[in-house]
Amino acid sequence: MGINMLKRLESSVNSFRLTISRIQQLIANMIEKIDSRTEEEYVEEFDFDDLDIEDEGDTIIGNKKNKIDLRDIDTISWRRYLVADKERFDLLLLMLKDISPEHDSKLQQLVCDLREKFAHPINGSNKKVLIFTAFADTADYLYKNLAPLILEKSGLHSAMVSGTIEAKSTVKLKQKMDFNTVLTLFSPVSKEKDVLFPGLKDEVDVLIATDCISEGQNLQDCDYLINYDIHWNPVRIIQRFGRIDRIGSKNEVIQLVNYWPDMELDDYIDLKGRVESRMKISVLTSTGDDNPLSVEEKGDLEYRRQQLKRLQEEVVDLEDMNTGISIMDLGLNEFRLDLLDYMHEGHDIEHTPYGMHAVVIGGEGMPPGVIYVLRNRSQGVNIDHKNQLHPFYLVYVDDDGGVVVNHLSPKTLLDDFRLLCKGKAKHDKSLCAAFNKETKDGKNMKHYSELLGKAIQSIINVKEKSDLDCFLEGVQTELFTKEIKGLDDFELMDFLIVR
Repeated sequence: MGINMLKRLESSVNSFRLTISRIQQLIANMIEKIDSRTEEEYVEEFDFDDLDIEDEGDTIIGNKKNKIDLRDIDTISWRRYLVADKERFDLLLLMLKDISPEHDSKLQQLVCDLREKFAHPINGSNKKVLIFTAFADTADYLYKNLAPLILEKSGLHSAMVSGTIEAKSTVKLKQKMDFNTVLTLFSPVSKEKDVLFPGLKDEVDVLIATDCISEGQNLQDCDYLINYDIHWNPVRIIQRFGRIDRIGSKNEVIQLVNYWPDMELDDYIDLKGRVESRMKISVLTSTGDDNPLSVEEKGDLEYRRQQLKRLQEEVVDLEDMNTGISIMDLGLNEFRLDLLDYMHEGHDIEHTPYGMHAVVIGGEGMPPGVIYVLRNRSQGVNIDHKNQLHPFYLVYVDDDGGVVVNHLSPKTLLDDFRLLCKGKAKHDKSLCAAFNKETKDGKNMKHYSELLGKAIQSIINVKEKSDLDCFLEGVQTELFTKEIKGLDDFELMDFLIVR
């Protein structure tokens, strides 16, 4: 019950206020019901053998399925608890009284986002915005506080639909405003407004809705969707986004905006962690290649999609493999889980300096050399869109400068990196002493600088070869528009020396 109440608070302060008021009224009614029973009634009803079970009267509380007789309850203690709860709710309502719409920071953030969207549309002059909430109370609250303001400041019409509250809109029609009319005015092209309302010029640009429209509606005229609160079920979030992410959209790009709970509130309800975990499970157990909650996972999902495509198109000889194909072989999620565990132990990844390095003993098939982790300075240049870790590049070169594993095999390199390092929390004193002697305590890094140059050159060589192949096949490339020339195009994140 506490988590459900906090979820209402996460949605909007108005929904939370209404919930508190309703519970407070229920408590007041129950206290009144307890107080209405006299001491004589309790004494008379003490002999349970004489009770007439058909004559319930006011002694029964609960619903039709679950009935409780007040005579079976320690009403004295219960009343004391109810009074204590009522006092807490009185205090909460007093605190909430000062939070008007002008002081509702979440609502004001929405106002700022809408103002930015109207001023800078992402597709021509398209200013349509779809705002989802899980609660009808929140939808009504947003409509009352946004619709007049949007019409006055921007000249745009708004509407609201939910499963329990009558549809509303600032567009004035002779007929009654209903569910389908609102959706038609909001998405006139996909809903064929000209056929249903010929001659009507007004449209709805801002639609506030509950999940009553999260399925089966074509609203792809819109290009901007806001989840004002996050549903517990991630599938519902996918369904919401599916209203505008549809075939036949006239928009080149679409935008999803998620309003996550305040961090302190989320410590109690763990909404973000629960939803992201469920979303991850949903994505990993399907062949989908998109996670609308995490942009960072796009590379992982794209890598898995390509691996699945390879399995579809290539013949895999399972007899040549030591084990079968695991779901972990299709993605990079195991490395992300390792990183999360490492961060949960208190390690500060965000402020780790560049250029850190370590020395390890190599295993079978791992010749002496260096594994370099590089970062492309240009976010916009992804070499042939083949590097699934872009803007990061991993290259393994041996001590002679030969490429052991190039940057197009990130899973292999990360597996090697993991095998060499995981579980080794302490440094090897003899290895470090030998490395310090070789480099004169890090003053002479000429050999590793030369190998770094070889690693970067291998990336360029792969790029040039790919460009040439595409050119011969008649495929347009970015060869002449976005070039990667050498060392200055990369930052050295860290490197692992293999002995």
